[in-house]
Amino acid sequence: MFDFHMHTRVSFDGHDTGLAMAVAAKNAGLQEICFTDHLDYDPLEQMGVMAFDTDVYRAEYDGLSVEGLTIRRGMEFGMTADNREQLLKDLERYPFDFVLGSIHFVDDLDVYFEPFWADKSVFQAERRYLEATLECVKIHDDFDVLAHLTYIAKTHAHPAPRAVPYGEHRELVDEILKELVRKGKGLEMNSSGVDRCGGFLPTADYFLRFRELGGEIVTIGSDAHRCDRVGQYSKDACQILREIFGYVCTFEGRKPVFHKL
Repeated sequence: MFDFHMHTRVSFDGHDTGLAMAVAAKNAGLQEICFTDHLDYDPLEQMGVMAFDTDVYRAEYDGLSVEGLTIRRGMEFGMTADNREQLLKDLERYPFDFVLGSIHFVDDLDVYFEPFWADKSVFQAERRYLEATLECVKIHDDFDVLAHLTYIAKTHAHPAPRAVPYGEHRELVDEILKELVRKGKGLEMNSSGVDRCGGFLPTADYFLRFRELGGEIVTIGSDAHRCDRVGQYSKDACQILREIFGYVCTFEGRKPVFHKL
């Protein structure tokens, strides 16, 4: 089993040490993990510093090892329509194994909180989030895998949490998936929504469609910010991806590695 989306105290919203998270991964039966700390930038500069310090990152992970566990170093970059050059700069911080691209800010607002949701129905909020995601995946070329495509489903301000229905946004979702396929990018099955909105982010039907459209790269991530969530639902995710793809991917040196399931 694998977990390629984890945050330690290096992230602004993380809690535990890299060693503690790695030990938790080993105890959970994982064979390979990747730390993907945040490099996020608030367009309105209201949220404070959301990008990790490179010296802190190196101090936490350089030399870190746990017997029987492969540990990779990555990052999660918060994509917006106008920060492509920032990603290029951040890629120079460290020889990353893996780069997740995610969308947390839409129309300059953090979608996790109430201001983004003001005067929007659930459908409208989902729609605007997916529209912004499509714009970002068209603009950005330097990430490896799109993280939690339906992240909007688990946000704190969501008035009626639900897994985003593929059928209600079919044409827009297909455009996102087609763009990922065209660019040779992957799609993450993020498990953090299972006990928050009732489904993986995104759910299995998105991966079936991704496969139909020619998608090949798929990863699994818990989005853990604490030890007790490391590897959560990884076994279930592996079972789903085994049925659809027959494998799951990890990354080394920004290159996908395919593991038969």
